[in-house]
Amino acid sequence: MNVTKEQVEAGQAAYTPRMLSIYNFLILRVIVPYIWECPIDNVIKLYNANISSNHLEIGVGSGYFLDNCKFPSDNPRLALMDLNPNSLKFTAEKVSRYKPEIYRGNILEPIETDMEKFDSIAINAVIHCLPGTMSTKLVVFDHINALLNPGGVVFGSTILNIGVKQNWLTKKFMKNFNNRRIFCNLEDDLSTLEEGLTERFSKSEVKVIGTVALFRAEV
Repeated sequence: MNVTKEQVEAGQAAYTPRMLSIYNFLILRVIVPYIWECPIDNVIKLYNANISSNHLEIGVGSGYFLDNCKFPSDNPRLALMDLNPNSLKFTAEKVSRYKPEIYRGNILEPIETDMEKFDSIAINAVIHCLPGTMSTKLVVFDHINALLNPGGVVFGSTILNIGVKQNWLTKKFMKNFNNRRIFCNLEDDLSTLEEGLTERFSKSEVKVIGTVALFRAEV
């Protein structure tokens, strides 16, 4: 599948300054736990268990998880990468105490930069917004792998449409979000995600809560 620039931009266009101002309440406190059926405490636990003091966040959203997780040190190296300048600005201000490095980029393409590599990389709530099928979207892990130090960890979450249980309200929201091009995940399935991680990393695991796949993998 050939992905156009318009398709890539559609998945992140919803992150306007106004949306970011209500994101934590509307998305993280209402939609994620009650529609996607995954309380955000599960994501916080994922961060606390895997984040390092040399971390890259891909797809930064509102910065909620970086702002609320526990880094192993008080002065971590933190880098932010996103295609959306609104999200980068909003999150950079939220975690300004860490003096984050800021990069604007499209993770569907190889990251051409001379930045030093990382011990952990998170790609949280990003894959379901990317255009393409699950198998084509997994190229992001090839690009992430190139940015990880030996023994490094990648972790995050994504919302699946196939291989997970959905109630009628979840199905309605899933259809609506895809019709509005906020999501592009109608073909996203659990088995392809698991296989893609197994092929690319020495160790990987995926846990499903509601419609959300929480994953981690080691180089």
